[in-house]
Amino acid sequence: MGKSFLQSKEWLDFQKFLGRKVWQIEGLNVIRYELRLGKSYLYSPYCESKFLSEKFFQELKAITKKENVIFFKAEPINNVDLEKLGFIKSHNVQPQKTLVLDIAKSEQELLGQMHYKTRYNIGLAEKKGIKTSARGAMPTGRQGSALGGKYFEDFWKLMQETTKRDGFHAHPKEYYQKLLEIPNAELFVAEYNRKIIVANIVVFYEKTAIYLHGASDYEHRNLMAAPLLQWEQIKEAKKRGCTKYDFWGIDEIKWPGVTRFKRGFGGSEISYPGAYDLIFQPLWYKTYKLARKIL
Repeated sequence: MGKSFLQSKEWLDFQKFLGRKVWQIEGLNVIRYELRLGKSYLYSPYCESKFLSEKFFQELKAITKKENVIFFKAEPINNVDLEKLGFIKSHNVQPQKTLVLDIAKSEQELLGQMHYKTRYNIGLAEKKGIKTSARGAMPTGRQGSALGGKYFEDFWKLMQETTKRDGFHAHPKEYYQKLLEIPNAELFVAEYNRKIIVANIVVFYEKTAIYLHGASDYEHRNLMAAPLLQWEQIKEAKKRGCTKYDFWGIDEIKWPGVTRFKRGFGGSEISYPGAYDLIFQPLWYKTYKLARKIL
């Protein structure tokens, strides 16, 4: 898969926009998350473990003393025995499994590898008159997008509806606004009778397009706008020279419907090792773990 966009300079800048302290140690992005009572923890998402060197740990430990850090959480993208370095297995922040399409293939090959229902639903949405926008819809005032403000408000409304319906937590509104200010983070929409019924955020990084966030209108679900919009995003990624399309997270237990939807496009499933914590303040770490169970 190569380096994750979560390890890019743009992602580090995004975390700064959110008011977090950040560092790049030996090429690895490290982000500080605040906890109560002046405590904090450090986090490196989807990192390459080759950077976890002696020099890295020396610099990390110097930061932990200054920032009152309870633990450091790492989520490597490749297999490594972190337990030998003193880490313990912990809860994941990013998805542990994802689905990736090889979009270097032709459009006909990509359509051919889809589940027949997915392919049928794409055609159905086109017949129903669903219109899609493959233009980046940035918030107004960013890159001169006149439609950006309207598109973003539609996205946010759909996101609130989706999280309430599906029972998961959304980020604050400002998070998505700031996210769309990252270069190559764009909003794609599907429209029916001048109403936005599906809206997705896609990040283009190097040769990969990442479907990061999505929201939809339940009332119009039978129009199959969601698979059509995904297909348009895939085609747009191909036009931009991408060779991979990352659906960003599958889990049969947590998200059975979403996982089934994504698998309908074919592709290869990739598993990551998961998260590991390196503890600096054992007593406070136990308190933190207990609080997570209660809250």
